[in-house]
Amino acid sequence: MKRTILLLTILLGSLLFTQSVNAAGQSVLVLEIEGVINPLTSRYIERGIDLAVQQNVEIIVITLNTPGGLETSMREIVQSFLDSPIPIAVFVAPTGARASSAGLFLLLAGDFAAMSPATNIGAATPVALDRELDEVMSQKSISDAAALIRGLAEKSDRNVEWAEAAVRESLSLTASEALAENVIDFIADDLNDLLNQLDGQAFEGGMLDLSDPSIQTERMNWVERFYHVITEPNIAYLLLSLGTLFLIAEISDPGLSFAGIGAVISFVIGFMALGSLPVNWAAMGLLALSVIMFVVALLTDTEVIVTIAGLIPFVLGSLLLFTPFRPSSPVLPELRVSLWLIIVMAILIVFFSLVILRAILQASKRPPRMGVESLIGKQAQAVTDLTPNGEVMVDHQPWSATSLKGDLPAGSTVEIVNYSGVRLLVVSSDHEEGKN
Repeated sequence: MKRTILLLTILLGSLLFTQSVNAAGQSVLVLEIEGVINPLTSRYIERGIDLAVQQNVEIIVITLNTPGGLETSMREIVQSFLDSPIPIAVFVAPTGARASSAGLFLLLAGDFAAMSPATNIGAATPVALDRELDEVMSQKSISDAAALIRGLAEKSDRNVEWAEAAVRESLSLTASEALAENVIDFIADDLNDLLNQLDGQAFEGGMLDLSDPSIQTERMNWVERFYHVITEPNIAYLLLSLGTLFLIAEISDPGLSFAGIGAVISFVIGFMALGSLPVNWAAMGLLALSVIMFVVALLTDTEVIVTIAGLIPFVLGSLLLFTPFRPSSPVLPELRVSLWLIIVMAILIVFFSLVILRAILQASKRPPRMGVESLIGKQAQAVTDLTPNGEVMVDHQPWSATSLKGDLPAGSTVEIVNYSGVRLLVVSSDHEEGKN
């Protein structure tokens, strides 16, 4: 009896183990690349592939929607794709998404490439502000990128000629055009449609079995998501602008207050974001010059003229912030700050400098008037006869007082002109009129 129970237990365990292995073998891990490709994107993909290996999934699906990103991060992700023991399908989705610049390299690096309807792919060859100067300097970078994309297309037996032309000539394709040009393998409406088409497809390690897949989505953790949010060009620019506002506020009232802490935090996070974006450092110089001019305007009597003049480098620097004079790589995206955001921040800085901070600065320069000193210039009512000493009432409080211009009867209205100790020195409020 015990032997029978033991055999049944072993048999049941074997069945459960086999089912779990089969389920794991049919599972799908979905990773999502959204926005600019940067070092955190590379780390996220590496983490996702490691997780897929641990769980022994059947296939990794990368949903892709990106304008491009850093070449170093792109190459790291491509290498992760090539080294992955698990097949990878790169899916440009959802509808309306794109895989531009670095995104095209990732698409061609996958074992399977797919696109949703109404999506597009292409490589944006960078355009320099001085084309003649940079034509020779960027040729090496473009040739290097073209060689990489040719290798990726050859590996997956896709259209090598078009892939190279996409880098050299900045070509783009819609989903249907990409399928016709043998750049992608499938057009799929959604993830389920893609998995149905992938079921039974052959790859280097065998054949995909996705007849009954279990889908798991591994999203970015909060650190990766935060980094992706701040690398959006408008967010990075907004952080720099807020840092400028906080800095001006701190200078107007020094002491590392809330404004000082806000400036430090805004600038630190803003420069973290700039590290993953194609920045024109000449534009950064213009923005720094505008900050200096705003501060000079605040601390001098030329606030209107210098503040308005400071808008010129501020607006120019904002417009050119993500437009490098010399393109460093054809995988970088074409990014720019919203013109409306630039206008709003320019108006806000001018209003903040000329109205709010100027009032704060002027108030801080006034000498403090406290206690009896604050009563000078006020009017009081004589409670007793001032002969010349007596008592007056000011702000509902009685004070000892001395009349400086003769005796005054009780009930007279007097003006406080000075004080001696805690005694007020007063004159008749109509003293000047009587004198005239």
